[in-house]
Amino acid sequence: MKTGKCTIALFAGIFLLMPGCFRAYAQDETGYITVSGIVKDAKNRKKLEYVNISAIGTHIGTVSNEEGKFTLKISRALHVSEIEFSCIGYFNARVTISGDQTQERTFLMTPKNIQLNEVEISGWKDPRDLVQAAIRKVDANYSLNPNLMTGFYRETIQKRRKYINLSEAVIHIYKSGYTSPPEHDRVQILKGRKLISQKASDTLGVKLLGGPTMGIYVDIVKNRDVLLEEDMLLHYLYKMGEMTSVNDRLQYVVHFSPRTVLPYPLYSGTFYIDRETLSFSRAEFSMDMSDKIKVSSIILKGKPVGLRFSPEEVTYTVAYKYYNGKTYLNYVRNEIRFKCDWKRRLFATNYSVIGETVITDNQEDSVPKILNRESFSLRQSLSQEVSAYYDEDFWGAYNIIEPTESLENAVGRLKKQQKYEDAKQ
Repeated sequence: MKTGKCTIALFAGIFLLMPGCFRAYAQDETGYITVSGIVKDAKNRKKLEYVNISAIGTHIGTVSNEEGKFTLKISRALHVSEIEFSCIGYFNARVTISGDQTQERTFLMTPKNIQLNEVEISGWKDPRDLVQAAIRKVDANYSLNPNLMTGFYRETIQKRRKYINLSEAVIHIYKSGYTSPPEHDRVQILKGRKLISQKASDTLGVKLLGGPTMGIYVDIVKNRDVLLEEDMLLHYLYKMGEMTSVNDRLQYVVHFSPRTVLPYPLYSGTFYIDRETLSFSRAEFSMDMSDKIKVSSIILKGKPVGLRFSPEEVTYTVAYKYYNGKTYLNYVRNEIRFKCDWKRRLFATNYSVIGETVITDNQEDSVPKILNRESFSLRQSLSQEVSAYYDEDFWGAYNIIEPTESLENAVGRLKKQQKYEDAKQ
């Protein structure tokens, strides 16, 4: 996918975070209600990751983390009485909330088994025809008006199993209508913080494709280039999968894989296409790794002389949300796994970089543009731009993705590391 040249930089930095930086937020006394909990499968009690949780009648929402946990903050002024949970393959679940919601709860979702003989699927004999039909309906299914989205972005870097870099930010995404090119879209950093290892051995001067602008360039419906440009469809093989459900709406499932070789890598993955509207609801795809030189030419934007870089896996997920007859961007995630080693060393070190953005609110009426001087540059690195500080009310009423237990543990270890470094000075 031909994407913007935003970067993720692995650099050592200053760590000034104070204790308690990943505590769950309690209910605000005046401004908003906080609903916290964990989402599980009603049958086997499995924790459900990446569940979409939203306040009914609004664009406000978040997603559950890899452990099924979430926190959702809702302004009291909106008078929201219900929240809704949606996940691939499950019935939507609605739960009533009250103004004195204070305790964490377990929320259960029921699997939705779709009997194929009860669903008419014969209308699409060629899955490529289905993909083409969905592309031609983009103008009808997606907003043609500018949107100003509020999102939460988190970026983590691991060296083997150890976290060495964590950056977070609340962002604005100005998204022009879906008939306008993505070059008109902008991202602005509203506030952010970072946590970076102090060890010199954790410093690795590598710049990779990614960053807060993912919400622009991984939006495959608007940034169609390799996956959804009509003239690119011939370069892929398509196969129908079993139908499923997203947001209580039946979905065609189309698997795709490369059928030709081009000067740049293609992708394998899955499209989820709404049966009623033919809108793209979700896409999961990974870069073809058969030619690592081609992959490196796309994702590697800078490295020190003498460092050998070997990409191992590049994956993306982009999800959309159906609301009031239109489909909107809701969630983006990418993961890059790679190995690095210096010449004359026997063993390479494994690294992984994960970035994810969840859209937590959206404004569509008379939205202001983000000025160029206020926008996040494609040449910038988030960990170099945000400050390393913390206070108890840092995020305020903003919705975020809850950190996993492993992230919380990493914070504790890095705090101890910082105290040790401070003591030496």
